[in-house]
Amino acid sequence: MLSRDQRDPAAAPRLLLTLLALVLLWPGLHVSELDLGVLFQADSRRQIGSFVSAFWPPAHDHAFLELLWRATLQTLAVATAGMTLALLLAIPASLLASRALSLSAASRGGRPSALAVALRWPVRALMVFLRSVPEIVWALLFVRAVGLGPTAGVLAIAITYSGMLGKVYAEIFESVDQRPAHALLQAGSSRLGAFFYGILPCAGTELVSYTVYRWECAIRASVVMGFVGAGGLGQQIDLSMRMFAGAEVASMLLTFLGLVWLADQLSGLLRRRLA
Repeated sequence: MLSRDQRDPAAAPRLLLTLLALVLLWPGLHVSELDLGVLFQADSRRQIGSFVSAFWPPAHDHAFLELLWRATLQTLAVATAGMTLALLLAIPASLLASRALSLSAASRGGRPSALAVALRWPVRALMVFLRSVPEIVWALLFVRAVGLGPTAGVLAIAITYSGMLGKVYAEIFESVDQRPAHALLQAGSSRLGAFFYGILPCAGTELVSYTVYRWECAIRASVVMGFVGAGGLGQQIDLSMRMFAGAEVASMLLTFLGLVWLADQLSGLLRRRLA
């Protein structure tokens, strides 16, 4: 038996927090109507078995591979174009929303002026609005506005991810060492000069890592938005599933897995180069 000195002083708070989490979790499970037992029923096991067995072997005929190649390129194009537009919106928004380049913070020890606050909060509120609506909802709206096709997916990713990127970029700018940028501002440097020489060298690795991660998320999002008519792999998966073509679905899922793996490898490579 442990003596008083050997006992973990945080054991009681951890136990209370665990019990509190379980108490809060139980109503959530009840409201969500989660029933894992249905997976083990005879009918469910039979349906799952027949569905999975249709996945092998994956489809690999020449005509389907050409279709798969075009859908994959379209998915990559939608994700990349959407991220590019998102960056064009997110970078200036993050600079406006961040206090890293605030002249008042550099000169008065962190007390922002009323004008700076008045300009900063609308930009932050806009970014909250942009990222609060899921990209699938934006895709549904743009499908109605511009019709079926990848344009709706590009616009949906651009709007949602501009809010996400802008928020995280602003937080990254504020989390790095502010002294080099403040010293440049006090010496008469422009804000862009202070950003490029005082903030960016410290935040570059984290910015690149998060941007590549968001590009990977954009690839996944572009596949999901294909189910509402935004083109790419998602739309082809939806069509194949409607026709119960499990072999085609398997090939497309393997392709999607390869895309995510390549994005992860690219992120690791860039982090190593910038480290």
